[in-house]
Amino acid sequence: MKFLTSGKVKDLYEYNEDTLVFKFSDRVSAFDVKFKENIPKKGEVLCKFAEFWFNELQIDNHFVKRLSDSEILVKKMTMLPIECVVRGYFYGSLVSRWENHLVQLPQETDTTLAAKLPEPIFDPTTKSEHDIPINKVKAIEMKLVTEEQYCWLEKKSIDIYKKMTEIADAAGFILADLKLEFGILDGKITLGDSIGPDEYRLWSKNNYASGKIQEAYDKQLLRDWLTANGYQKQFEDARNAGKEPIAPPIPDKIIQKMTDRYVTAFERLTGHSL
Repeated sequence: MKFLTSGKVKDLYEYNEDTLVFKFSDRVSAFDVKFKENIPKKGEVLCKFAEFWFNELQIDNHFVKRLSDSEILVKKMTMLPIECVVRGYFYGSLVSRWENHLVQLPQETDTTLAAKLPEPIFDPTTKSEHDIPINKVKAIEMKLVTEEQYCWLEKKSIDIYKKMTEIADAAGFILADLKLEFGILDGKITLGDSIGPDEYRLWSKNNYASGKIQEAYDKQLLRDWLTANGYQKQFEDARNAGKEPIAPPIPDKIIQKMTDRYVTAFERLTGHSL
């Protein structure tokens, strides 16, 4: 295999002229900052979740097979330069954007933190070092996708979110939001990249209540710790000053809690032990 590049979480290798290998690591990032500490079992969970979701969803995708506990084989394709975000709850960056009048929501929307939205909304972003939220007009103006492609991505992304929500609900979870990526394979828009706890927010259904920070079974646990301790603001201040943010060490208790929740989410959702 030929090494191609390293992302925030996975390494990419060329397997042959038609396929790639995604090797998932235990690395973690949050707020576009990479951390030195690893999260044990994270790579295995991401790898096996990718296999589960690609097999579960009835849509063309680039998954071929799982090669090991941390590697999957996928078909090469030309990725579309847009991240397809679907939001089902008033949470995350949607809150601050709404507070700053950067996004409009339906009039009947309950803007209590973590409240369920009247309907899932398509809220895409660019694909860059720091993703920028866009709408249909902007996506077409920037020539990221055509109008026909945008409409297809919007409908299909919401359909996938609703299907995954049903599966999560049956396992005792709430799927708050979801990020998907698509590409062109054999002339057709095809689901790509990977799907797992780095691509969605997953909450405990039993402990859910609007108006508070939710019990996260994804990397939101790390984001919440960073925000509560002032690090998110430090990152933003550093970037505004033209400096690179410095990642603080992650406490052992946060690392262990993330591992436990990643494993719990996988086993409850899939019905398989790790």
